Amino acid sequence: MARTTPHDHSPAEGEPLYRRIAAELLGELRDGTIPPGERLPGERRLAEHFEVSRETVRQALQVLRRDGLVATDRRGSHATLPGPPVETPASSGFPLGAWCAERGATTRATVTWEAPPPGHAEALGVAPARPTLVHRYRSASADGRELRTAVTSFSAVALAEVEELGRYRARADGAGAAELRRAYDWMRRAGLTLHHRDTITPVAGTPSVRVTRRVHDQYARPLEITELVMDAREDALVYEFTVPAAV
Repeated sequence: MARTTPHDHSPAEGEPLYRRIAAELLGELRDGTIPPGERLPGERRLAEHFEVSRETVRQALQVLRRDGLVATDRRGSHATLPGPPVETPASSGFPLGAWCAERGATTRATVTWEAPPPGHAEALGVAPARPTLVHRYRSASADGRELRTAVTSFSAVALAEVEELGRYRARADGAGAAELRRAYDWMRRAGLTLHHRDTITPVAGTPSVRVTRRVHDQYARPLEITELVMDAREDALVYEFTVPAAV
């Protein structure tokens, strides 16, 4: 019988904490964050991610192993969910302007459940004070000279129809890292055809530009709005993006 700790039960929910962690970890595996066959983070990193003890993580992994969803060997634990390995996103990455990882670069992405920034509520067709999922992204180059910040607000339609996005509401506390790199692929997989409208404007008195992206589906329903502010210190700004075709 598995050993328990004082933190292994959640009084509010009346179920063992390790079972809830097992369910949350399974949800992240199904999101495609960790492709089938790839190693899971170590127990220490998972414990930090879920803010629980390593013993709780160990018990959660045991639940997934018993159900045949995780396997463990000398190299560590890896997901065994059915389906092909997750490939490079077919559509443009999220958020708008996100850099590919480069040596020495620093990036941070978080999500919160709050009222959207000014202008976002109108674009999404929601009341100004109504909360929604807000994603914030910050990236700086290795030398610190180039900085990109992006704020995205998602609509009620996106959260209702895209299961992977909806799951983030429960942990949208602004503290933990948020991996939404595949957000556009999740939308397409939910049967949504994405239409991007991107507007580029200079930021007065600075060497930066603001790129505003609005995304709606085939029924003209707004899905998200992103405002990216990025340095433009070069003589020419090269901006490349892909509008995904309907599935």
